[in-house]
Amino acid sequence: MDSTEATDRLLEAAEDLFYAHGVQAVGMDAVRERSGVSLKRLYQTFPAKNDLVEAYLLRRDERWRGSLRDFVHVRGDDPLAVFAWLKNWFAEPGFRGCAFVNSFGEFGEPAPGIAAAIRKHKDEVRAYLRGLVPDQNLADQLFSLMEGATVLAAITGDPREADTAGEAAKVLLKALV
Repeated sequence: MDSTEATDRLLEAAEDLFYAHGVQAVGMDAVRERSGVSLKRLYQTFPAKNDLVEAYLLRRDERWRGSLRDFVHVRGDDPLAVFAWLKNWFAEPGFRGCAFVNSFGEFGEPAPGIAAAIRKHKDEVRAYLRGLVPDQNLADQLFSLMEGATVLAAITGDPREADTAGEAAKVLLKALV
């Protein structure tokens, strides 16, 4: 197995396990076992658990934002499509809320690399919304609605939290016109 394949397998296993069970609850042995990568290769690739957590978050950020961007783009870059995408995500089996909020909650003020990965994700999502709407304040309000809906959907288990946030977003968007 080459290093690229080992890295991919480790990150896939880490994402599955960390998102389902929490970062702190999952040991490196569980990641090694799930990935099928040797312990030696695991520690060659990620010398410390924090390195693996940071890489997991950065990978998840790219995949998550790419999925959102693609979904919204197909719908004419309509900012309201963000909330339809959220509803689909909230309805997925195993939905546990935002991996970045969850990780921040587990670590508090975590290792610098992990904190940077979490902040990068939030900054990039906010920047994406700022690109969808002409008003920065409105984009920031939509971002807050997204974040709130995600937390509530994780707590309540109800994907319709996205509908509630989407209705509020409609009101805000109409006020802009």
